[in-house]
Amino acid sequence: QVQLVESGGGLVQPGGSQRLSCTASGFTLNLYSMGWFRQAPGKEREGVSCISSSGGSTYYLDSVKGRFTISRDNAKKTVYLQMNSLKPEDTGVYYCARIAWCAAHGMHTAVNNWGQGTQVTVSS
Repeated sequence: QVQLVESGGGLVQPGGSQRLSCTASGFTLNLYSMGWFRQAPGKEREGVSCISSSGGSTYYLDSVKGRFTISRDNAKKTVYLQMNSLKPEDTGVYYCARIAWCAAHGMHTAVNNWGQGTQVTVSS
């Protein structure tokens, strides 16, 4: 069965860094684009970043450009989200997802499978 497991969330101070990991199983990772989404309190889930199957193309939400970096290691079946210079507005539950494509629009409609989510709290 397809399974995506996130790890690396927790409490971090503003300006700090966290690295999220998503470990995949049950499918061939290098055939799929992957994405990270987040849902802040009281807000809709939004696409944060995605990466193509080969790793050659990426997309970032405008508010995280220059601060977040998505990467993948297909051999390890893992996708990463490095988050630097974190802000309180980055707080939320972060979800890993298998997606049909990586593009600026329509990320939600492209989702095949979701991970369980991991909480990221940015607060002093």
